[in-house]
Amino acid sequence: MEESKSLFKTYSSIIWLLCGITVGSILGLVFGKEVAIIKPLGDIFLNLLFTAIIPLIFFTIASSIASLEKSEKLGRLFFIVIIVFLGTVLISAILMMVGVMVFPIHQDIVISTLPVEDMVATDGGSQITQLLTANDFYELLSRKSMLALIIFSFLIGFSSLRSAEKGESFRNFLNSGNEVMKQLLHLIMKTAPIGLGAYFAYQVGIFGPQLFGAYAKPLGLYYGVCAFYFVVFFSLYAFIAGGKLGLKTFWTNNITPVLTALGTCSSIATIPANLEAAEKMKVPAYIRNVAIPLGAPLHKDGSSMSSIIKIAVIFAMFGKDFTDPMTLLTALGITVIVSVVEGGIPNGGYIGEILAITIYGFPMEQALPAAMIVGTLVDPMATLLNANGDVVSAMVITRISNGKKWLLEAAQ
Repeated sequence: MEESKSLFKTYSSIIWLLCGITVGSILGLVFGKEVAIIKPLGDIFLNLLFTAIIPLIFFTIASSIASLEKSEKLGRLFFIVIIVFLGTVLISAILMMVGVMVFPIHQDIVISTLPVEDMVATDGGSQITQLLTANDFYELLSRKSMLALIIFSFLIGFSSLRSAEKGESFRNFLNSGNEVMKQLLHLIMKTAPIGLGAYFAYQVGIFGPQLFGAYAKPLGLYYGVCAFYFVVFFSLYAFIAGGKLGLKTFWTNNITPVLTALGTCSSIATIPANLEAAEKMKVPAYIRNVAIPLGAPLHKDGSSMSSIIKIAVIFAMFGKDFTDPMTLLTALGITVIVSVVEGGIPNGGYIGEILAITIYGFPMEQALPAAMIVGTLVDPMATLLNANGDVVSAMVITRISNGKKWLLEAAQ
């Protein structure tokens, strides 16, 4: 009884979301087009989310950068950490792309009657300028300038870090603002079962029961590719880090982090288990104490793979070609940004979903609910890869930093 209560509490947010989606689907089936009367509930939820997302991104990124400790000793280690994190994120994303191309996602139904937003035809330089910057401060406050806001937030964070003692009050403001905005997002997400339920009811009621099964193939593809990545590639990373001994050491001490990640659906909540496991895997303290906490908010193999599958689903919804080289390169860039922007909390991928939809120019009101539903359903597996990837990455970082005999020397 106690275990079932604990399990429900752990997954309560996902369970309520699934309940809302299920109830909405039933209402759509029963009442058909008449269910459009509750669509404003979904609109209200999305509008609340839209208004909170801009300040959330600013405070999250700026406060994270401003809180970094400046140290020459950690300079080389920090570089290695970033290279390993970036490398595994790109590998996982490319693997999911291969999966999507081998098992393409087809969507015959049209989720929305609204046309895809037209992209203004300009030269490459102008497009890059518009994507990376805004020509006035107030334009940063629009979700259409998402990438420009992210870059600005990084600059603010670094400037605050360089300000030393004189910038202490501002850093406290950033940290305080970050906490306030996270709590605001928690409050808004409490209405997600109703908001997404209303949207799903509308989709089912308008477009009929053919909507069911639309997510079956992408979800099956995601879980299959992720399971393959988890077993095969994590084993490969462990072997690269320490040979056969590294492989044995990783899987022997990996059970607790795996169960913690699945049980909490939170990368941050898994940090203590990861640190303990990394210690048992003989990862030096100065490496594990940097790589594990830094990995929770910045390193997300599972989220990179879910980002690809969500983009592929949205492209299929609107009948667009996902295999275009520029589309794939853009998707890779989005996955890297998502790894930095997302928080280590359950269902933290909404920022990345909005960024992807904005960059590709799809109608937000129709594409976001579908992306959020897919994100909710893949969250447990995504968290497993996000959190557990930090442990095996810490082993690879130690291998690069301390040489190939690090594990043998530590075991003696």
